[in-house]
Amino acid sequence: MGKEILVTVESDEARVAVLEDDRLVEIYLERPSTQRIVGNIYKGRVENVLPGMQAAFVNIGLERNAFLYVDDALPRGVEDEDGTPAGQRAGDAKRPAISDVLKVGQEVIVQIVKEPTGTKGARVTRHLTIPGRLLVLMPGVDYVGVSRRIQDEQERQRLKQLAQSLQPPGAGLIVRTAAAGRGEQELRGDVEYLTRLWADIQHQARRERAPVLLYKDLGLIYRVVRDLFTPEVDRLVIDDPVEYRRVLELLAAFASPLRDRVELYRDPEIGLFEKYGINEEIERALKRRVWLKSGGYLVIDQTEALTVIDVNTGKFVGSKNLADTVFRTNLEAAAEIARQLRLRDIGGIIVIDFIDMDEPGHRQRVVQELERHLARDHTRATVLGITALGLVEMTRKKGRRSLLEQLTRECPYCEGRGRVLSEETAARRVRREIKRILRNSTSEAILVEVHPSVAALLIGAGGANLRELERETGRSVFIRGRDDLHLEAMNLVALGSRAEVERQALPVHTGQVLRLEVQERHATNAADGIARVEGYVIDIEGAGDRVGETVEVEITRTFRTYARARIVS
Repeated sequence: MGKEILVTVESDEARVAVLEDDRLVEIYLERPSTQRIVGNIYKGRVENVLPGMQAAFVNIGLERNAFLYVDDALPRGVEDEDGTPAGQRAGDAKRPAISDVLKVGQEVIVQIVKEPTGTKGARVTRHLTIPGRLLVLMPGVDYVGVSRRIQDEQERQRLKQLAQSLQPPGAGLIVRTAAAGRGEQELRGDVEYLTRLWADIQHQARRERAPVLLYKDLGLIYRVVRDLFTPEVDRLVIDDPVEYRRVLELLAAFASPLRDRVELYRDPEIGLFEKYGINEEIERALKRRVWLKSGGYLVIDQTEALTVIDVNTGKFVGSKNLADTVFRTNLEAAAEIARQLRLRDIGGIIVIDFIDMDEPGHRQRVVQELERHLARDHTRATVLGITALGLVEMTRKKGRRSLLEQLTRECPYCEGRGRVLSEETAARRVRREIKRILRNSTSEAILVEVHPSVAALLIGAGGANLRELERETGRSVFIRGRDDLHLEAMNLVALGSRAEVERQALPVHTGQVLRLEVQERHATNAADGIARVEGYVIDIEGAGDRVGETVEVEITRTFRTYARARIVS
């Protein structure tokens, strides 16, 4: 499997793309305003202790207080193989109450494990981990472990024995995947660096008052070099000469053999991401629908608590029978779902609705295919199996905001619904609002602005709907369309006497000369053409054959919903 890392650097953004077999599988970006905070260590102050939730809120200096759950607040002890503190699993009867562990006003050292999302603050833990290139230091733990990705049993034992011999007092170690094949001297250098760093953090914690940042993880490019640039990567391409030299200097210190795999991209004519089609891939990763090569497709819907993925055959009709078509579509979908979860960095609970399969063997094969492709993901993912309804349930660890959350924001108009009111519903709502305003006013007339498509419904054919509204209210009502207004919006422009409001309502007056573009033929009189001024219709006599042209006209007569005009040149 070929693997490449592409790094592009701009003045206000750094972006990293990870490719496997020439396909984009992961994207990382960092902007000054949205720098990653997972991994940062803070000295915080406990603001609230909530026994009913077995949790506390800690002020660490961010916009919202951080959430500290009781399991993460307990002193760290001996770790199980999966990294869970022994005797502190969910449902353990030995777990003490949060009020016995923390008090309001208490100062604690915590580390962010999950970034703020939506209305939720960051999630933090007192179980600190400080990553190096080859090892991870765990203060307060008497434990040595080896990455699951190192599968050779002899190498695992060798590395574990090395780490045990280097283990510093009062701290544990986890051997990272990048340590495979490394010797004692290299691991010792990592241990010395990490213990010095932890000593500096402790020294600053004693001097500073909460809330304060004690340790900030490396920037994006250096995290990528530290965490992702392993011997399995064929090359790392970077388009910035300054960062290129810094990466080489960094590698010279701890991974000299990899320096030859770093390349500087020099083409001034086409950008690095543009050349590899990364920008287009990112755009596609923001869409709900993902097309498969066979013609089938996925629909991905993300919410704050749950992601649902639906698989459809689409245009794929197969060549044998229905069962085979469904099976092949689901197999292809399983591989693409694993890629999309990594690419979009979707975490939390995930439910997948594969196309129904009658054969149990087919269902098992599809789940196995999903698990096989998820094995490439360095973020832990667990497939829980198929429910009675045929849905595949799984979880994926959530640490940072998804790609969708990083690159988009909630629509200020529909507020996340993904839908807006129909024109008819919007028009009915505006009618009710006009009636309400006039009930509470003594004004003779009202002028409101709405979207042109809503204005058309309010006015009606030949002004019939507008006349009915005026009959119901006993007042003069003026409607003006504005293209720049949202479909659901209504602006109250004027209330007053009929003469005053009419002067504001009509954008043109009799005798005025204007240059207007003829936009279309008149719907019922093909000889005339139609132009518009601020959504107000101008019926131009004899302009039916001049659609698309700009003509000079004189306004001959004005009405509340339209005006007549004649061509003067």
